[in-house]
Amino acid sequence: MRHNKKRLQLNRFTSWHKATLKSLVRSLVIYESIKTTLHRAKAVKSLAEKLITLAKANTLSAKREAYKILGDHKLVGILFSEIGPRFSKRVGGYTRIINLARRRGDDAQVVIFELTEQKPKLKKVKKTKADKTELQGDKEIEGGSEASSVEENKVVTETAVKEKPPVIKRPTKKFIGGLRNIFRKKGDSL
Repeated sequence: MRHNKKRLQLNRFTSWHKATLKSLVRSLVIYESIKTTLHRAKAVKSLAEKLITLAKANTLSAKREAYKILGDHKLVGILFSEIGPRFSKRVGGYTRIINLARRRGDDAQVVIFELTEQKPKLKKVKKTKADKTELQGDKEIEGGSEASSVEENKVVTETAVKEKPPVIKRPTKKFIGGLRNIFRKKGDSL
């Protein structure tokens, strides 16, 4: 009899089912938040939690077990060096499922499947024009040392590349010119 053999089949045969789960777990380790269907998220949740529990143990045998599932040494390294220590104080509940809308084509429930504790994202600070002028002013003052001027030269050229060129206003086209563009074919020279 088939007691306690329940699993979410996902309408796949065994090897395809295992490949789907491994792919979802790999994506979760890489991106820490993935968008998928509700049934896939429920199916992969136990496997993801098992991997994070292994990462908390941080032993050689745990790394080998994780490698059997992930199949990539870089992903195992990420799991054990970044994700495992993040959950060291937590006993369970490493992942969460956040409901989104239903998919238009097949009406499947779409969810965000993510780790509960994510690494903080660093915000990029934009340089203002005043900062750019200070860099250029410092460059003119320090004209004696070549090494510092080369480093600052790189900074100045990087900021110069990011600036947008001034927008040139073109005269508005007349009515016939606008019609000509609408009906123009690719090979026309007019």
